[in-house]
Amino acid sequence: MDLNLDGARAIVTGGSRGIGLAVARGLLAEGAKVALAARGEQRLAAAAETLRGDVLTIPADTTDDASVRAMADQVVRAWGGVDVLVNAAAQPSFASAPAALADLAEGDVQADFDTKVLGYLRCARAVAPHMAAQGWGRIVNVSGLNARRTGSLSGTIRNVAVAALTANLADELGPHGIGVTVVHPGLVETERTAGLVAARARETGSTPERVRADLAATTSLRRLITAAEVADVIVFLSSRRATAIVGDAVSVAGGHRGVVHY
Repeated sequence: MDLNLDGARAIVTGGSRGIGLAVARGLLAEGAKVALAARGEQRLAAAAETLRGDVLTIPADTTDDASVRAMADQVVRAWGGVDVLVNAAAQPSFASAPAALADLAEGDVQADFDTKVLGYLRCARAVAPHMAAQGWGRIVNVSGLNARRTGSLSGTIRNVAVAALTANLADELGPHGIGVTVVHPGLVETERTAGLVAARARETGSTPERVRADLAATTSLRRLITAAEVADVIVFLSSRRATAIVGDAVSVAGGHRGVVHY
């Protein structure tokens, strides 16, 4: 299937590793131009060296509105506009065991919210006028399955908020031809997974093998999906082929056992 992304101008935040980098690779394979945005300049450069195609690297901090607007302006100056935005700049929820209420620091919750929810909002706000001017665009927000389950107070708050942000943006921007969707990955196999699993094993007194097996058992496939498999879905949602999918959430986690969605 031709996704009609040849020549499309895309911004991928959190693009220096993990899902963001996999999405960039997938978009480039479809002929798109990709601007990788992340805070670490050296990591961005290293990521770009692994890619083939028309790539810009833009150091940007999504918690800083001026930085976000400068990022969007740089892409528009280079390519004349923006067609696709993939918001993927956020700290993984699995990075540490969720804190109990008594130990939960307000600052940590605020930082999560500022980075993921307000960061996604800032990026959408910066690119939306350019998309509206041309009458078309796609925005895909990477959230997570914590939106659909308890266990991480901060993770649930931020991911539910991203879903709510997505639905509101979809209603406002839809008449301008801009489709906004959200995807909910679970724990995904990336370059950070082994370290995260090892850390969780130390925190729980388990073994990495047991932690990984327990996580895999929560999926319908009985395995963790890869960043490339998540990226395949996001690349499709970034295309004109996905025009009819707007405002909705798509789970890309290999199935969530024991839960019925309708």
